[in-house]
Amino acid sequence: MFWDERPVLVTGGASFIGSHLVDALVAKGARVRVVDNLSSGRFENVSGHIRADQIEFVRADLTDPGVADEVIRDRSIVFHLAADHGGRGYVDLHQAACGSNLALDGMVFLAAKRAGVDKVVFASSGCVYPNHLQQDPREILYLREELVGPPYDADNMYGWAKLMGEMTLRAYARDWGLKSASCRYFTVYGERGKEDHAVIAMIARAFIRQDPFEVWGTGEQIRNWTYVGDIVSGTILAAERIDDGTAVNLGTMERTRVIDAVREVLLYTGRHAEIRLRPDMPTGPLNRVADNSLARRLLGWEPTVDLISGLHRTIDWYFGTKSDPDDVRSYLTQALTERKPARQAVPIELHPAPAVASTRSDA
Repeated sequence: MFWDERPVLVTGGASFIGSHLVDALVAKGARVRVVDNLSSGRFENVSGHIRADQIEFVRADLTDPGVADEVIRDRSIVFHLAADHGGRGYVDLHQAACGSNLALDGMVFLAAKRAGVDKVVFASSGCVYPNHLQQDPREILYLREELVGPPYDADNMYGWAKLMGEMTLRAYARDWGLKSASCRYFTVYGERGKEDHAVIAMIARAFIRQDPFEVWGTGEQIRNWTYVGDIVSGTILAAERIDDGTAVNLGTMERTRVIDAVREVLLYTGRHAEIRLRPDMPTGPLNRVADNSLARRLLGWEPTVDLISGLHRTIDWYFGTKSDPDDVRSYLTQALTERKPARQAVPIELHPAPAVASTRSDA
């Protein structure tokens, strides 16, 4: 089998999406190493695998000298998900921090080339698409991969870094023969998500019984929220089937207004609240939906979870894991715009790691 005993690295593997990818790779029999500095990822997302001796965990910062080379050494496939990122509030308000991904990605890609890995799979984003195409929510628009081209107009520094990552990998494939694939993720949601992203923020507002219930923007923005399990399956298929650096959309083609998603959250949770629109807050593009026909053709992939089903699963998870509305209320406002490291106890003895592993509290 393709994955049986294959040595892989997942950067950012304790994160929301990364940890789900780790789950899937372990289930397929891969030998998984995770590197994460826990500035956004959560140790508990992978601690069960560590206790079962199913993965190797390295707490370290990939931008520290020597770390990327050490953790990539002896790996066959690198899934690069690590990034300085957050939801709309974060990527709009922290340009320099998101710009640091240019250095991070470059260091990882160079280390992968030096190590002679078989393939790099890069977590890109719908943020690479030109802003000027996404301004009219009334237009029936599906973003096709070839629309990313001159004149480039990516979404903030976060989008520019993702675009440069894609272009770098294509150049590596062409000039140096490094096999690679880029997966453009579209508005991912699901279990283990954090309140800095839209769907979990909506659910959190319902959980704390916020009234008035705040909605950033006019509510008319169009999105295609994509369930994390579908994102993971597409990412693994890209590792199996794309070699030349091709970028492929992973997203549903459901066109959903933000206000309609909010109403479904309120309905399913049994909450009744006045909705207060906040057009003064970070909003992002007004019309962002993927065309996933290339993924269907190259990968045989298409989403299996519709928004209503996935939203209900995610609400059930959130309400089942949170017990104190006052606790959520105490950090929700800050979580919408900041990326504050969580206070986490990391039992060092549970994760054997290369010598470069860092346990700094600020790693």
